[in-house]
Amino acid sequence: MSVIDWKALNTRIAQACYRPDQFALKRKLAQLQRRKDEHIEAPLKALCERIEASVQRLSERRARLPSVSYPDLPVSQRLDDIREAIASHQVVVIAGETGSGKTTQLPKLCLEMGRGVNGMIAHTQPRRLAARTVAQRIADELQTPLGEAVGYQVRFQDQSSANSYIKLMTDGILLAEIAKDRFLNNYDTVIIDEAHERSLNIDFLLG
Repeated sequence: MSVIDWKALNTRIAQACYRPDQFALKRKLAQLQRRKDEHIEAPLKALCERIEASVQRLSERRARLPSVSYPDLPVSQRLDDIREAIASHQVVVIAGETGSGKTTQLPKLCLEMGRGVNGMIAHTQPRRLAARTVAQRIADELQTPLGEAVGYQVRFQDQSSANSYIKLMTDGILLAEIAKDRFLNNYDTVIIDEAHERSLNIDFLLG
């Protein structure tokens, strides 16, 4: 009878698998671990194949990262300070004048830092038109078609894919996702834009 290293499998899921896959993989691993019968060879093999497919998916996302450059905007002068703040803190509040470039450049900065690879960057806007417009602008600056590296989702319209790194959406869309993804495992970074508007949706998301 072969010895199964459950701890090593759990570690591989936690450290090497694509974040949105981890919850389901860990749950399946725990189910197999609780089984008392010896007929787990086939389901264990299937789980190991799913783990390796998730590892490969993460590797492919990392390899497809678009190159990032920044236009001459006021926020571009403070990128090093912002980068250090994001790297050092779980929550960062950034304030700046309208037109300084926060909305379009911050998600690109996060992408350059490696965010968006192991889970997408969620970027909320209070209004649907803003979500579509900002998504198009960021996609243009990254020189990628809208709906690929950068996508958006608003009510009745989803132009994003599993391969997207940055996903623009209304704050209501992100709030609704908590019903099926309570810990927002599909994302590794959340940007709540126009937070000063303090709508009910924004307050719930901040909480």
